Amino acid sequence: MRSHIFQHVPFEGPGSIEPWLRAAGHNITRTPFFIGGSTLPAISDIDSLIVMGGPMSANDEQLFPWLAQEKAFIRRAIDDGKPVLGICLGAQLIASAMGARVYPNPTREIGWFPIHGCTVPGAHNFSFPSSVNVFHWHGETFDLPSGAIHLASSDVCRLQAFQLGTSVIGLQFHLETTPASARDIVTHCSAELTPDDHVQDAATLLSASPECYRTINHLMGEILAYLLASNSCKT
Repeated sequence: MRSHIFQHVPFEGPGSIEPWLRAAGHNITRTPFFIGGSTLPAISDIDSLIVMGGPMSANDEQLFPWLAQEKAFIRRAIDDGKPVLGICLGAQLIASAMGARVYPNPTREIGWFPIHGCTVPGAHNFSFPSSVNVFHWHGETFDLPSGAIHLASSDVCRLQAFQLGTSVIGLQFHLETTPASARDIVTHCSAELTPDDHVQDAATLLSASPECYRTINHLMGEILAYLLASNSCKT
């Protein structure tokens, strides 16, 4: 399969996703929107799309005009039945591309906090654990897109994950995070670590055990396998 990555800033890369894809035999291409002149691929040249996070809002089309083109591409990929995974900003872009509203969450959520899997109908839908500690870095949320299934919530942000059909999953949190990528985002976004009940300081955030990373990276692999393996026959 040919997996394409939309990356918005250099310090929010695919993390554990890239080695998983390579181990599964995927060819990887990417659009680095932070580099001027970056172009979108032809929709026929990709089999799946992964949309990464970033510090901008999905509503910032005036500041980042390419957001409108990106959302149009995401909508076309979804309409074509291609597997699409969105992470943080990526999930918000999927929601916006599908007509849902994106807006500030009442509480920022930065650090390691639990999400809680929802009871979902049907054995064919993805199912999260009842509770698992994951890496968060977000201040916005969104309405559930029409026809989507709510997959997970947290204590301060109701919509943490959703899916559309069996080909699209949006995650508000970061399961792809590695120790290196956690250090990168802390280095570049340290100004956001102002004291709050659900904002950890840098030392706490970076003190997570290796087991924390293994847990979230394994869950990321399960989601990739669900989206890509179960939809490979479509591409």
